[in-house]
Amino acid sequence: QVQLVESGGGLVQAGGSLRLSCAVSGRTSGTYAMGWFRQAPGKEREFVATISWSGRNTDYADSVKGRFTISRDNAKNTVFLQMNSLKPEDTAVYYCAAPGVAGPNLLKTPLEYNYWGQGTQVTVSS
Repeated sequence: QVQLVESGGGLVQAGGSLRLSCAVSGRTSGTYAMGWFRQAPGKEREFVATISWSGRNTDYADSVKGRFTISRDNAKNTVFLQMNSLKPEDTAVYYCAAPGVAGPNLLKTPLEYNYWGQGTQVTVSS
């Protein structure tokens, strides 16, 4: 079974930074993209960022481009989301996600992912 555990969330003032981590276990083979999503109260889960297996290809939601950076360290089975210049609108529970099958494509919709972490709360104060 694949397990994903997020960490690094917390309370930060607007303009500050946080680095989220996602530890992946239970997957011993295959190359696959990874993704970060977020969900605020009363809103649908939305795409934030995705990264290919190699880390050379990434894509971001327009709302976070230029501020967030997704990266991964496959040797440590970890995916990161560096969040800079945080805004109150970034407040949400952040989830990392892994697809059920290997593949080279970047994945940007929740339906393309099978495995999800428990989420980590990010709160940005004004």
